[in-house]
Amino acid sequence: MNGKILIVDDEKDIVAFMKDALEDEGYTVIYAYNSNDALQRLKEEPDLIILDVMMPGMDGFALCGEIRESVSCPIIFVSAKSAEQDRIKGLMVGGDDYIEKPFSLKELKTRIYAHLRREQRIHHKTYHRLHIKNLVIDTAAYEVFCNSKKIMFTQREFEILQYLASRPNQVLSKEQIYDHVWGLEAMGDTSTVTEHIKKIRAKLGKHDPDTTYISTVWGVGYKWES
Repeated sequence: MNGKILIVDDEKDIVAFMKDALEDEGYTVIYAYNSNDALQRLKEEPDLIILDVMMPGMDGFALCGEIRESVSCPIIFVSAKSAEQDRIKGLMVGGDDYIEKPFSLKELKTRIYAHLRREQRIHHKTYHRLHIKNLVIDTAAYEVFCNSKKIMFTQREFEILQYLASRPNQVLSKEQIYDHVWGLEAMGDTSTVTEHIKKIRAKLGKHDPDTTYISTVWGVGYKWES
């Protein structure tokens, strides 16, 4: 089973040890030695994260909370902290598993495999996330994240954004957008689409001012820039 694994640990020898062992199993391995680098590497969309607890600066528990603002992949804590309260805290802040150091490499590989197999079964049934430029659009939860920060959209705004984003580079008229979002039987007019697009652009621009997501095709409609 292939997958991309992010290792976050400030002990370089341990990172190298795990990296070599997991690459031998066919995994793609990326790594970070601190929380800031780890948050940047989330853009590479790991399938599973191995996370140390005791690191300088932001510890693993706090980092896990940050990660869970935008990422739902399995997180396995690997830590020398063995108290029951630490294991419970790791699970409560969003971790999926907790392994104590020193650990069995065979056990780590088995748990990684089990978590990835579970994720594969879930995603085989339905896949809910769109990753576009700096955005993550969760179509099931009606949530949008930009650079790991959540953007609040109304239901109508989200449905317009999702409709456009799922059809990149396709020009959609205001009539098409209105009919799709409000329904053919809705009592209103397409001017409301224009107002909603303005609000969507303003919210996207506030979080990502240097990226154009929605373009106006004058006299025709709107287009999502891929």
